[in-house]
Amino acid sequence: MTDPLILTLDEVRGLAERVLRRHGFGEAHAGAIARTLTAAERDECHHHGLFRLPFYVAALKSGQASGDAEPVVDDLAPGALRIDARLGFAPLALERGEEALAARAASQGIAALAINNANNVGPLWPEVEALASRGLVAFAFTSAIPYVAPAGGTKPLFGTNPMAFGWPRPDGPPLVFDQASSASARGEIQIRLRDGKTLPEGWAIGPDGEPTTDPKEALAGAQLPFGGAKGSSIALMIELLAGPLIGDVLSFEAGERDKAGTGSPCGGELILAMDPARLSAGGDRAAQLAHGERLFRRILDQDGTRLPSERRYAARLRTAREGVRIAPALRQTLASLGEEI
Repeated sequence: MTDPLILTLDEVRGLAERVLRRHGFGEAHAGAIARTLTAAERDECHHHGLFRLPFYVAALKSGQASGDAEPVVDDLAPGALRIDARLGFAPLALERGEEALAARAASQGIAALAINNANNVGPLWPEVEALASRGLVAFAFTSAIPYVAPAGGTKPLFGTNPMAFGWPRPDGPPLVFDQASSASARGEIQIRLRDGKTLPEGWAIGPDGEPTTDPKEALAGAQLPFGGAKGSSIALMIELLAGPLIGDVLSFEAGERDKAGTGSPCGGELILAMDPARLSAGGDRAAQLAHGERLFRRILDQDGTRLPSERRYAARLRTAREGVRIAPALRQTLASLGEEI
């Protein structure tokens, strides 16, 4: 199990589905989750890939998550939808809502989708990329479990509280970014702990409130917001958008719900979709996107710059050609879930 192992993307998806079905997930949820995990491995975002399988399984085994609940869609207003995930994981609810949200954005100019009661340990970029691929501008926001201290504080209160943004482009895949309001994603610290690596300075503090580069101490203490008060304010905003605004929980309330300590937050996600052609007087989508391209060219004119998602798309081409490398530690995790590879 110490030898390098390379899997194709189809093999990754099949492996994920087998593990999920073996541990009690129904076909629809297993398929949706497996597609999300495969997308993460495809884009070399490993902390959202197969690494997350134990989180899904633990939440289901604890009784805190459902493996077969069918999401329920409610029409709240011409430009507003709600999906009750009914304690299922978010990927299936997101797939169920994409078409309806896109249709309402095209009809109304702007539309919102509130997802409630969803377990979520996945990335946000798949949903905004899917909408931007339809020619829409998209945002997504979700909170988590309390991992991050507010600026000046030493106790976890906020989740890592990511936000994602997608912008369509005329001649290629959308511009997309997905970033936490903390200095790092939780999974990046967990993978560094697994692999015996230290953290960069400024990511976290230990239980004593002092800065630490030890991932074990960081996980026992608190992560830090990026940029101090600026990241803290963004985390606060996301708490309100993904919690009280859509009738769901705050991160510390989600943490209180996680009695079994699965690390799988159950709460809300807010997605906004906008049709550029409906949000300007001329309604010329091509002209609007071309105007955005002027900005992108100016950015890239400066040495050392790149656009968000460029590395992800490069990784996507690479893994499609070369496959996904499965680290020895991940192979051990998969073996513990019954998947000997």
